[in-house]
Amino acid sequence: MEVIKTDIEGLVILEPKVFKDSRGYFFESFSQREFEEKVRKVNFVQDNESMSTYGVMRGLHFQRPPYSQSKLVRCVKGKVLDVAVDIRSGSPTYGQHVAVELSEDNHRQFFIPRGFAHGFVVLSETAKFQYKCDNFYTPEADGGISIKDESLGIDWGISIEDAVLSEKDLKHLCLKEFDSPFDYNMNLYPEFE
Repeated sequence: MEVIKTDIEGLVILEPKVFKDSRGYFFESFSQREFEEKVRKVNFVQDNESMSTYGVMRGLHFQRPPYSQSKLVRCVKGKVLDVAVDIRSGSPTYGQHVAVELSEDNHRQFFIPRGFAHGFVVLSETAKFQYKCDNFYTPEADGGISIKDESLGIDWGISIEDAVLSEKDLKHLCLKEFDSPFDYNMNLYPEFE
C-alpha cells in the first residue's frame, strides 16, 4: 500500500498494490497492521455501503464529539469525486478541502480523520461506495456543512443545479454561519492516550 500525502495534514490517499493476471486482479483492501504503521492508530467498528446514481451528492457530513468519526472510503463500482473539508477551528487549513477521484479502476481509498466534513458526488451512471468508520453512527451527533457553499471553492465536476441532494443535506449551513464543534488543538482520539 502506498500512502500519498495531500496538502492538508492527516488527509491521505491510499493506493493498493494490485496483482493482475488472466483471471482478473487481487489486492489487499485493508490491513490493520499496515494502516497503523503508515497512517495512524485506528479501530474501525462499522462498515457502510451506499449505491447512488449520476449527480447524487451526499454531504458534507460529520459527527460532533465525542461521537466524531474517522472514515476510510472507496468506490467499488463506478466513479465519484470525494471531498474532505477541514472544519477544525484554529487550524491553519480551516475551510480548505482536498478532492480525490475514487473509482473501481484506480482502487484508491481516502482516509478522512476526525475534524473534517466529508461528502461526494457520483460521476458515473451509478456508483457503489463503501466506508469504514471508527465510531458508530449516532443520529443526535449528526452535523453538516452545505455542499452548495461556494466559499469552499470546490469544483464538483457537475453543475450544483443538476445535483440530486437529500432534504437533510439542503438544510446545512454554510461554513461562515457554522460554529465548529472541533478545535485544532483538541485531542480527537482520547481512546489512544
